[in-house]
Amino acid sequence: MARKLSADKCLFGVTVALVLIGVIMVFSASAVLANDKFHSPLYFLVRQGLWALLGLAGMATLMHVDYRRYRRPSLIYTGLFVCAVLLVAVFFLDKNHNTHRWIRLGFLSFQPSELSKLFIVVYLACFLEKRMGQIDDWRHTLLPCLVVVLPFIGLIVTEPDLGTAVSIGIVAFMVLFVAGVRYKYALGLILSAVPVLFALVYFFPYRLKRVLVFLDPWKDPLGAGFQITQSLIAFGSGGLFGLGLMEGKQKLFYLPEPHTDFIFSVIGEEGGLAGTLSLLLLFSVFLGRGMWLSLRMSDPFGRYLGVGLTMMIVCQAFINMSVVTSLLPTKGIPLPFISSGGSSLLTSLLGVGVLLNISQHGSDA
Repeated sequence: MARKLSADKCLFGVTVALVLIGVIMVFSASAVLANDKFHSPLYFLVRQGLWALLGLAGMATLMHVDYRRYRRPSLIYTGLFVCAVLLVAVFFLDKNHNTHRWIRLGFLSFQPSELSKLFIVVYLACFLEKRMGQIDDWRHTLLPCLVVVLPFIGLIVTEPDLGTAVSIGIVAFMVLFVAGVRYKYALGLILSAVPVLFALVYFFPYRLKRVLVFLDPWKDPLGAGFQITQSLIAFGSGGLFGLGLMEGKQKLFYLPEPHTDFIFSVIGEEGGLAGTLSLLLLFSVFLGRGMWLSLRMSDPFGRYLGVGLTMMIVCQAFINMSVVTSLLPTKGIPLPFISSGGSSLLTSLLGVGVLLNISQHGSDA
């Protein structure tokens, strides 16, 4: 039996700091919009606060649940089955923003794709542990992984939500890489994904348009390039130290989705370069600490699970920040812990709860 240790304080502290920053910035970014649409400037603040409390409670609970309990096939395959059913069910519900991503229960909404990420990581960690001696046997290791993961990616792409699908693919690749898959197989996976991504962009006009706009957003700043140009204006307006909390102008019906997908732009305007670098530092610490805690594990399941959970959060953060700074084509994907939205916040905090429990079973820091 592994010697119990206290949960990693650095990872815990960084996570709580990110959540608090998120609650504050959601209020700053949404107050005017919420007052205009719902006649209450506190509308999104209250929702984010409630989700944050629920998520932190879930994190506190899971950090005391032995991560090795998640090895049970009954839990893994039941979870994958439920996620698959929910991902299919969204296609029978009304569209929202021309997509089938949400299941709505009254005033609450939930994205099954967020929950799917957790169970995919747990499945990969458990399956790859059992195949440690056969990691390079593509028929009995790589193929079963792809058979399970690719249908989920396909359903999520069909919603459509290419950003989340790509992030799941990257996380799965990282777990396989850490598990010791041969470089030739890793390269093969990357090369096989390139034509698929090309087809998913080239044969879908709205995605191709986003790529073309990404190449020159200022060609049509009031039309197709409006989103990204307004985001860049927000960063430019912030200067070194920003305009101050609540003082941003781009969120006033210029910047699209200022409290969700483009909340990093609001941070850039109100917190300036100092604010954005501070947030980047927090995510960098999260990445470094999460990977270090995971890779020191002698238990392969804990090592793969920890890497997957860490990359699940950091990869999504990287994509979001790259999009709003015009390093990647525009794609709606939330910034973990920061963006308004219960599904992403709850899933991320539950993942951190498992990661904190893993930290208790490693060797001394």
